[in-house]
Amino acid sequence: MDPLTWTGGLSLLNYPLMLVAALLLVGILIQIVMSFFVAASTPTVNADGTLTQNAGLMGTIGTGVRMLLLAVIALVVLYIIGGALMGPDAGIVGGMSRQLLPVWIALIVLFAVSIKFKRKLGLYGKLFDSTVGMIGFGLVMFWVIAGVMAGVFDMLVTHDTLSQSSGMKNKLPGTPLRGAEDADYQWFLLGGDNLARDVFSRLFEGAWIVVYIAPIATLFAFMVGITLGLPAGYYGGRLDTVLSFLANLILAFPVILLFYLLVTPEIRATGIPSYMAGVLFIFPLIFFGVLLNSRYYTQPKIRTPLLIVVLGIMAWAYLSLISNEGTFVTNERYTIPGLPAALDWIPMPPEILVVFVSVVFVNSITVFRIVRGLALDIKTRDYVAAAQTRGEGPWYIMLWEILPNARGPLIVDFCLRIGYTTILLGTLGFFGLGLESESPDWGTTINSGRRLLALYPHVAMAPALALLSLVLGLNLLADGLREESLKD
Repeated sequence: MDPLTWTGGLSLLNYPLMLVAALLLVGILIQIVMSFFVAASTPTVNADGTLTQNAGLMGTIGTGVRMLLLAVIALVVLYIIGGALMGPDAGIVGGMSRQLLPVWIALIVLFAVSIKFKRKLGLYGKLFDSTVGMIGFGLVMFWVIAGVMAGVFDMLVTHDTLSQSSGMKNKLPGTPLRGAEDADYQWFLLGGDNLARDVFSRLFEGAWIVVYIAPIATLFAFMVGITLGLPAGYYGGRLDTVLSFLANLILAFPVILLFYLLVTPEIRATGIPSYMAGVLFIFPLIFFGVLLNSRYYTQPKIRTPLLIVVLGIMAWAYLSLISNEGTFVTNERYTIPGLPAALDWIPMPPEILVVFVSVVFVNSITVFRIVRGLALDIKTRDYVAAAQTRGEGPWYIMLWEILPNARGPLIVDFCLRIGYTTILLGTLGFFGLGLESESPDWGTTINSGRRLLALYPHVAMAPALALLSLVLGLNLLADGLREESLKD
């Protein structure tokens, strides 16, 4: 069986794509250079009072760049559609497009439904009025959907991520699998690594680890930061002084070094990360308990059963998260009994728990400072004074008056912080900290491929480009949300 080329039967599209991409790059460079010498166009006031924007030279260049960008996107879509239809006959691109067909279908359905009902979806719907926001959202959702399908449903991977195939060590992308049976996938689409494992399968299996840890850990960090930052900014006084001092004390230590220390084997052996998990993971219970109690305080018939159900489920989840296969803390020196193994219903391996706790701890401090600053500003607004006049309690004002009006900056920071967390996870994996060495996460894969980067760059380049595209998508999504939240 012959090796696959990159585009196979779609090679006729290669030259138009290279030409349009080169023109787009030249147009962007011209646009940047001209911005230093040509003044921005000013609007003209018409007789009826309306404004007309003069295109001018910069406007013409900008229009050309946008058209070239749309042409590049159109050609990429042609590659994807043609590849999905032709499969491996369209080379490596076709094989990957066919394998990722469930992802393309899910993205099309998601975009179609979102655009159709965007006027009813609030800030999320307004995101589809921003080109930058849509591109970022598409990149992020591609990896989220692909990660879930590969990691949870095992739909995208072509080979087992830990299986070694004879004769496939460091093989280039598109190499046919030796001795493949009819039931096996016939190629290593992105080649083999230094242990003869399929890079394509490990890439998408590793995506699940990233989309599983980064958003949820960031969400936990926000709950910690909001729960502490709102009262610090609203009450002020000694509470604010003490909490701000502790936050500044932690931030005075280099964050990246602090992150490394928390995941080192020596610190893990002391049980400190497990005890930190016991403290940090209780904040979601506090947050939702106070949130529901403040909202339904005057309706005890609704409040009491709601709190019992919600807090009961969350307490069960809390005990499962901090438990490690039936024990609260397990290391070489001691074991503290915890939950029975049958009740440990949320899988949280020790290496993931350590990384999770580290991300929550590091990010919660900066979230606290942001929320505190927003609370200090918003608590002086008229609607807060009106709520105080109505006799509303402090926590009702903080959670139902101040927090909703701070959602714009917090949503933007949430997206940016997920990107920051993704980079941290990749950095940890690159240095061999946190997750186990066989893990297919992108950082670990980059680290294993860097030793032979000059000879076999495909092993490290695939996860590196995946990490780049996900973080780029998160940044573009944050920019789109920021623009739309300012219009709101």
